[in-house]
Amino acid sequence: MRNDENTSTAPADRGRPVVQSVERAFGLLELLADHGGVMSISQMAHESRLPLPTIHRLVRTLVEIGYLRQEPSRQYVLGPRLIRLGESSAKMLTVFATSHLERVVEQVGESANLAMLDGDRIIYIAQAHSKQSMRMFTEVGRRVRPHCTAVGKAIMAGMPAEEVAQLLRRTGMPRETENTITDPDVLLGQLDRVRELGYAVDDGEQEVGVHCVAVVVPNAPARLALSVSGPATRMTVSAVARAVPVLMAAGQALSADLM
Repeated sequence: MRNDENTSTAPADRGRPVVQSVERAFGLLELLADHGGVMSISQMAHESRLPLPTIHRLVRTLVEIGYLRQEPSRQYVLGPRLIRLGESSAKMLTVFATSHLERVVEQVGESANLAMLDGDRIIYIAQAHSKQSMRMFTEVGRRVRPHCTAVGKAIMAGMPAEEVAQLLRRTGMPRETENTITDPDVLLGQLDRVRELGYAVDDGEQEVGVHCVAVVVPNAPARLALSVSGPATRMTVSAVARAVPVLMAAGQALSADLM
């Protein structure tokens, strides 16, 4: 049996046996996802640092079972069978997140959201509603530009500056309210502040009278953020200060569930 198909304990700090060929195959799929879903064999070999013969064997197998597809350009793209896995995993993500969001609502008293950067848009994928008679919520499935949301800022703060700049050039920065930041340099400066503080805010930048605070979900398999949103009259500076540690704890707990 070839070495890349052996069962081994690698990396050493994992402390449990893994099948190396399976680990490498999924590593290639994640590598393609990180590069927009399209790569050549030589790119995969360079980025993964795996031997070229190993790459060829893994790619042939992934093509055969439908998880990769070769284009006429001879580049490889993520295959259609991954759609089924993605849909199922998205549903499970909602299941994992719900208890954490409900716990945030219990402690903070305002609606809590889980959002993800999907392509160039923020999509809201899970929510727990506040029990307040006047409450704020964003429909699950809604897609918005990232520049005017706390979750978008929290996620972008964890991205390289050039990647953020490219994203903003693609999406534009239209004005949603009088408070919306429409200058890329101003937003990039605010992202520096987000990195320093560990959380982002939206002061009525997406919807008038609605304030939000968000933190990124650390070490998540996708770019995720948790937020609390409420009317500006209740989401005061002190309310935000109380919400931040609750959101951070929820983000850590959700991250542990997703590992």
